[in-house]
Amino acid sequence: MDHKSGLQSLGILVLGVCLFPTMTAAQQPVLNLIPVPAAAQTGSSSLRVDVSFTVAQTGYSEPRLDRAVDRFLRQLAHQTALPLAMKATKSTKAVLVIQTEHASKEVLEVGEDESYVLEVNASGAKLTAPTPLGTMHGLQTFLQLVDVSPDGFAAPAVTIQDKPRFPWRGLMIDSARHFIPLDIIKRNLDGMEAVKMNVFHWHLSENQGFRIESKKFPKLHELGSDNLYYTQDEVRDLIAYARDRGIRVVPEFDMPGHSTAWFVGHPELASGKGPYEIERRWGIFDPAMDPTNEKLYKFLDEFISEMARIFPDHFFHIGGDEVNGKEWDANPKIQAFKKEHGLQSNDALQAYFSGRVQKLVVKHGKTVVGWDEVLVPGVPKDIVIQSWRGQASLAQAAKQGYRGILSNGYYLDLGWPAARHYAVDPMSGDAANLSPEEKQRVLGGESCMWAEYVNAENIDSRIWPRNAAIAERFWSSQEVRDPASMYARLNFISARLEWLGLTHKTYSRKMIQRIAGAASLDELAALRALTDVVEPVKDYTRQPLAPAEPTSATPMNRVVDAVPLESDSARHFGELVDQFLATSCRDADSETRLRAQFTAWRDNDAKLQPLAQRSFLVKEVATRSQDLSALGTVGLSALDAIDKGQPAPDLWKAQQLAVIEQAKKPKAQLLLMPAPAVQKLVEAAAAGGACAAAKP
Repeated sequence: MDHKSGLQSLGILVLGVCLFPTMTAAQQPVLNLIPVPAAAQTGSSSLRVDVSFTVAQTGYSEPRLDRAVDRFLRQLAHQTALPLAMKATKSTKAVLVIQTEHASKEVLEVGEDESYVLEVNASGAKLTAPTPLGTMHGLQTFLQLVDVSPDGFAAPAVTIQDKPRFPWRGLMIDSARHFIPLDIIKRNLDGMEAVKMNVFHWHLSENQGFRIESKKFPKLHELGSDNLYYTQDEVRDLIAYARDRGIRVVPEFDMPGHSTAWFVGHPELASGKGPYEIERRWGIFDPAMDPTNEKLYKFLDEFISEMARIFPDHFFHIGGDEVNGKEWDANPKIQAFKKEHGLQSNDALQAYFSGRVQKLVVKHGKTVVGWDEVLVPGVPKDIVIQSWRGQASLAQAAKQGYRGILSNGYYLDLGWPAARHYAVDPMSGDAANLSPEEKQRVLGGESCMWAEYVNAENIDSRIWPRNAAIAERFWSSQEVRDPASMYARLNFISARLEWLGLTHKTYSRKMIQRIAGAASLDELAALRALTDVVEPVKDYTRQPLAPAEPTSATPMNRVVDAVPLESDSARHFGELVDQFLATSCRDADSETRLRAQFTAWRDNDAKLQPLAQRSFLVKEVATRSQDLSALGTVGLSALDAIDKGQPAPDLWKAQQLAVIEQAKKPKAQLLLMPAPAVQKLVEAAAAGGACAAAKP
């Protein structure tokens, strides 16, 4: 569908991975940095950051660097509340001295030098980088280093030598299915800068909307967007905003499928008879461009020419995925064309189309990016394959001489936990067996935020903070892979991202307040106790579980829209259960905490039910509340059975597991996340074993 020297107090140089050893979630890593740097050297002192903090630039300078330093100072002042000097000084005696060697390319390119060296000791800091890109990355690292200390804000003494593992580290945002306002795009670019992502892939056309102004073909946006589109001046402004943050902007115009919105104003481009309307539903639909129509290629030639002048990046994404071929099969003219040209299948017809479009893109100075489907025999070697199918497809492309980027495993809309995304690596699986030359063709990856179930209110929460874990996968060594360390640092960076204006944490509180209406404090607390431990259903199961077919006009105001895609509370509860079982049930403190949690869950439903009678949105999750109460009762019973020191009866086990199985079922498109951990306690109580043996 639509991846040096001069610091005597510093210790021995160690690889960045060694700074983040395996640890429990309760422990803090040595440095709260995401992504983990390539190499670092830590010391015992620290640099005080107070109102006297100043910055100076030496070496190469340009307005973009000046703006980066101004932005850095504003953010540092924001996260410390210190009244800092808001402009760089000329004095080389400044607390932080920045030295940039030379310019980066006017139009950012894949593989530019993004390295930097950051040295911090008790008397000052120095940031050295070959290009402004490295300087900007180093400034973000310094911001992450600054934290509260017993005697004020400070940055630990450290020397960091850093560079990215992959040159393509992207985030795709779908603005076509649901229109995403520019201010929200911009704050997500700020988040990308904070975690050193460097490609914003902008999905601008879809069955549900065509989202950019075309002065050459105004009916595209006038009739295909519901008047929700970006003007060309707005797009240019966003591109400049991204460049200031070292981020390339790659547009995507999906063709020949996913293109119904094109046909509302231009039905002559389609393979069917029409008429066409903006699609309001979700899924794969029949309309597709007519690859046999010469007028289509003239149209696309002029359209690509117009868009190529707006987007300076060297890459141009043409989509190419999920064409079901039904309009092609039903069109006699197209069938005759296939026969005349010896095209044996619709795949071959699409290859013909892709080849024609690729030549148009090249004509206008760009390189084509397309999804897996565009990789067919005869496609030119300079095309870049974006793989939603996985490492096997990525490796196949690399072996055939094509560059590629991985998105399989990084689809944020699937609702996976950060650890699952984090475990996926562009160089794992079949890609691990590539030759050195072939591995160079794997440029990196992109996370993807498809927009069926996001809008301006909740999109930040569907991207962050999990996207920071993916950013680390693209930047850091493949050996940096400990999920406990990742989660500890993810919690840290999540709070920092809020200082940039992202709303991934605060949005939920506001939405839940709206759901609750005029609730009492106790009722609101009961609702939050439930919403803290549920998550939306995973993968693409939400649509078949919907009470009615969802459309682009369906309000996103329900609990399933308000809760995060990953529950921190449920994850911490699972860790507590594992800790208790790992001690052979001897940990009295863990048992006390578990009992308190189970008691609270058991009693929560009674507090929530009055609110469920008054709010239709709370009533929808009433059965989830009852399931949580039942889980609390099961948990208490399991702890009682463990305390007896004897294996629990089979009948008891069967009864408890039946309750848990009910709790595991999706209801209101929500999953009750603590259920598997409670099952572990039931099975431990029934088995006797270590827990039972540990009791006197």
